[in-house]
Amino acid sequence: MKSAAVYARFSTELQNEKSTEDQIALCRAYAARNQLDVVAIFEDKARSGASVFGRDGLMQLMDAARQQRFTVVIVEALDRLSRDMEDLAGIHKRLSFQGIQIQAVHDGTADSILIGIRGLVGQMQREDGAKKVRRGMAGVIRDGRHAGGRAYGYRAIPGKAGELEIVEDEAAIVRRIFTAYAGGRTPRDIAHDLNRENVRPPRGRLWNASTINGNAERGAGLILNELYVGRIVWNKVRMVKDPDTGKRLSRPNPRDEWQSIEAPQLRIVEQSVWEQAHALKTEKSHLASHVKRRPPHLLSGLLRCGCCGSGMSVHDRDKTGKTRIRCSAVRESGSCSNRKIIYLRDIERLVLSGMAEELKEPQLIETYVRNYNSERERLAGHAVAVRARLEAKRDRIEGERQRNIDLVINYVISEKDAKQRIARRLRGGTRVGSNPGDVPISTLRSGCDLTDGSSLSRPTMVERRLNKNAELKGQLTAGHRKNRRFETASSWRR
Repeated sequence: MKSAAVYARFSTELQNEKSTEDQIALCRAYAARNQLDVVAIFEDKARSGASVFGRDGLMQLMDAARQQRFTVVIVEALDRLSRDMEDLAGIHKRLSFQGIQIQAVHDGTADSILIGIRGLVGQMQREDGAKKVRRGMAGVIRDGRHAGGRAYGYRAIPGKAGELEIVEDEAAIVRRIFTAYAGGRTPRDIAHDLNRENVRPPRGRLWNASTINGNAERGAGLILNELYVGRIVWNKVRMVKDPDTGKRLSRPNPRDEWQSIEAPQLRIVEQSVWEQAHALKTEKSHLASHVKRRPPHLLSGLLRCGCCGSGMSVHDRDKTGKTRIRCSAVRESGSCSNRKIIYLRDIERLVLSGMAEELKEPQLIETYVRNYNSERERLAGHAVAVRARLEAKRDRIEGERQRNIDLVINYVISEKDAKQRIARRLRGGTRVGSNPGDVPISTLRSGCDLTDGSSLSRPTMVERRLNKNAELKGQLTAGHRKNRRFETASSWRR
């Protein structure tokens, strides 16, 4: 009699604890009919079949398979193992390598053809289900209800799906934030005030500038939340699953895919205050400026506070123009006790002297030069690809504009409708200017002297040596002692 293992799973959508029990009972009956001896049972409860990550039962099954504890795996259906074509094929491939069969109660012994068909069907059903969920959420929006998560200042009405009511205590904080911002106060200052008064933030322990300021591309943040002026906006982002980690990540959708509907009963902020705040934000915002922005300082993004681990950011410049830095947690939320202000140039000199010693090793220099040159070539290719995408989008919009003109000429749509359609397409910002020029690919030679002290003092030379995208990566920690102005600790790896 062959030894067998049973695997059962129910997804997060079902939320039925008895589902795995029913599957196991069905598999046991199948084993009895086919003279199979069940020696192990593995199960995953409330786990999606879209990914193998986070499924301890499946991982235990594969470990046991490598130990040759059974020769057959029994499942109710192949989609219990996975609803992803790649993952199901991979599971079948690895079990087959161990000489283990997969037998499904409703399909019998699985071969490559059945795995391919069931994998395709399972993935299509999963993707179709996701589309139906989104369609249902779109219907919720059309009904004037809220389809997103909890927004600060509101709470869900029990028993009434998608309906919200205003929480007056939180609404008062929202009004206060908008009034302060419209009056010229910075998000950092507002966050500091709220933290000093122990006002609970929407998430986490403390308020910070990004909670208030948000992200314009995603329409996130208090200042950008149109719900506060009685307008429900949905479909700002879409969720995708990283195939390498199984984590769900959000991606911003184009603005012409956003859906909105008026909900005046949910207004918290007066229109005049909203418009004043947004006029101020528009003056300060440069949505795409980060695309071409180079790091402003040699160690940008590398310095960490020795007390709390947060990043170090620019504090100010002294009378002679020298840059001084401090812990960003002090600036953003006021939560760190390290209020020491340090001259950036002092840390740079200390780091560069250490780097000069590190770069005396020939193998280290060759590793850096190889990765530096590779990164420069990648950036050049990326710039070309970005421009090509923008030009293609511009051409599509131009074609759509021409089609709309033809529709107006043929009396299919009105001129007003055509203008509205074109305006919606243009909101995404698809302007392609003159050729920005190729990204310069300057190469380094492994024979150049990377430890020369005079060259290390020149910013352009230094930037090449500390390029963050090269394989020499690490972290610098800045702290302070009583008998010294400051100290740094570095951790570099190849």
